[in-house]
Amino acid sequence: MQLCGRWTTPLDLGGPISTETRINDRIRVPEVRLIGPGGEQVGIVRVEDALRVAQEADLDLVEVAPDARPPVCKIMDYGKFKYETAQKARESRKNQVQTVIKEQKLRPKIDDHDYETKKGHVLRFLQAGSKVKVTIMFRGREQSRPELGFRLLQRLASDVAEFGFVETSAKQDGRNMTMVLAPHKGAKTRAKAQQPQEAPQRAPQAAASTAPAQPEAAAEAATPQ
Repeated sequence: MQLCGRWTTPLDLGGPISTETRINDRIRVPEVRLIGPGGEQVGIVRVEDALRVAQEADLDLVEVAPDARPPVCKIMDYGKFKYETAQKARESRKNQVQTVIKEQKLRPKIDDHDYETKKGHVLRFLQAGSKVKVTIMFRGREQSRPELGFRLLQRLASDVAEFGFVETSAKQDGRNMTMVLAPHKGAKTRAKAQQPQEAPQRAPQAAASTAPAQPEAAAEAATPQ
């Protein structure tokens, strides 16, 4: 297209590139591939003709594929389209599970009381469905003993294995060592699931109580009539 003595492209006519959907007279290209209001393929038409058809139907001409050559436009109710798109986006956000990452910091030479306190926090976070980043902080000469932090992380992972698993293994991060724990799926019901599993452990006791009667029964069966 020639304008003011020079050849221009459709982008020149449109000014600065915008990410906003172009509709109606904002669509400044010579021709478009048109889709009718019912989804039917009309074909390649002049943009003026496409605008005329949209106006006659009291609808909008919306550019749905600007990168195509020629661009693809559809005749629709743009206001209704935007509303329905926003509704779908809101529903999608509601259905997304928001993963929260908590953090617990420990020292490699932590005493038993503090360890139990920290472990309790980790268990509570896992039961609530949150991931936990566990950080071992080394100071001074402790930095020369990374195995202390590694063993502590292994101990913690083992102690909370009922409610979580190691998602990211222990790794050195400068002066710190970190590990990420994630909750099991359905961790809140794990305690209830263990109730039936205790019953078979008591079964051998019941069997033992009936064991003395078996020799007597065998002796009676062996006695000649």
